[in-house]
Amino acid sequence: MLDIADDLNRWAAEGRDFAVATVVSVGGSAPRGPGAAMAVDGGETVIGSVSGGCVEAAVYDLCVQALQDGEAVVERFGYSDEDAFAVGLTCGGIIEVLVTPVAVDAPDRAVFAAALSAAARGEAVALARVYKGPAELLGRPLLVTPKGEEEKENTYEGTLGGHPELDRTAAGESRALLAAGRTGEFVVSESGTRCGSAVTVLVESSQPPPRMIVFGAVDFAAALVRAGKFLGYHVTVCDARPVFATRARFPEADDIVVEWPHRYLRSTVTDGRTVLCVLTHDAKFDVPLLAAALRLPVAYVGAMGSRRTHEDRNRRLREEGVTEDQLTALRSPIGLDLGARTPEETALSIAAEIVAARQGGTGLPLTGSRTPIHHEGPIGARQGADHQGPSRRALRVRTV
Repeated sequence: MLDIADDLNRWAAEGRDFAVATVVSVGGSAPRGPGAAMAVDGGETVIGSVSGGCVEAAVYDLCVQALQDGEAVVERFGYSDEDAFAVGLTCGGIIEVLVTPVAVDAPDRAVFAAALSAAARGEAVALARVYKGPAELLGRPLLVTPKGEEEKENTYEGTLGGHPELDRTAAGESRALLAAGRTGEFVVSESGTRCGSAVTVLVESSQPPPRMIVFGAVDFAAALVRAGKFLGYHVTVCDARPVFATRARFPEADDIVVEWPHRYLRSTVTDGRTVLCVLTHDAKFDVPLLAAALRLPVAYVGAMGSRRTHEDRNRRLREEGVTEDQLTALRSPIGLDLGARTPEETALSIAAEIVAARQGGTGLPLTGSRTPIHHEGPIGARQGADHQGPSRRALRVRTV
């Protein structure tokens, strides 16, 4: 649901009824992972996607039905050679989808609306919902926010519909997933739910956009800014030269900073999702900057330059005390080998390397390769599980 928070937040503000289908588990090869969502409003307008097209029509029908009867359901879509015309995933995978109606007069409407509003504003928020367990608990929302130093322990809103102990347990588990920036699941045993049955809970996490910091206000930087925005990064351009670091040259950047790169890096906030792209290929900027960058726990550090520049830069970095282990984290020359020439092609090659690093891809052609098409990235949700449904009444299984 939080996957399409911007549009759903607008629907909620406009007072629309809608139903949301959310992928809760996947097995084998599937186009999209847990958290992917599709929604249908009362006027049968559709947004989002759960499968890239394979089962969208069937999921649409489920959403329309949920709006009519007001009940949450879980449906499984799979694949079989026995019936080539039935609804299923032609890629051979299995997905389970939780369909939740969110009517204007629904008791949980305010909780859903608060979660969507927070996610649309770019705030850190988690939304927990039961998808396996007693039918009366399906789809009930629990909104969880990070716990501040002076906040009370129960920083959550709503209920999963069972015992308060279930809500407290779910809030703690959800907060841990939120801190890691992950969408995932957990199981609460029968004794922990106090409702006579174990439950499986999906937690969708929404975090502020990850940062991409582009050092060097060069021609290639403008194209990389556009690529970074396309990938969903909050993009900052930093250069010590005010004549180059201007809004006119980088209209799509979120921030433009005129400062020596290494000084800015030491003063700004980074985390394990931050991407650092060094395009200056000038030793007086690069060496102090990379010496600082390679000591930070960030997701990616890449530097532009020829192979000769790379070797000279590595020598200077060793003289600055950068260790061999730290040097192995440097992507230089930056980008994948696409034969890129233009700034746009170069930006594509850098963006492709960033995606491969984030998702655990090889960067090799898929043609003739036996590597997985859909990787489970470092922060991706677990795949490959073959879950059973919550109950016979709530789960309708379609195996194709």
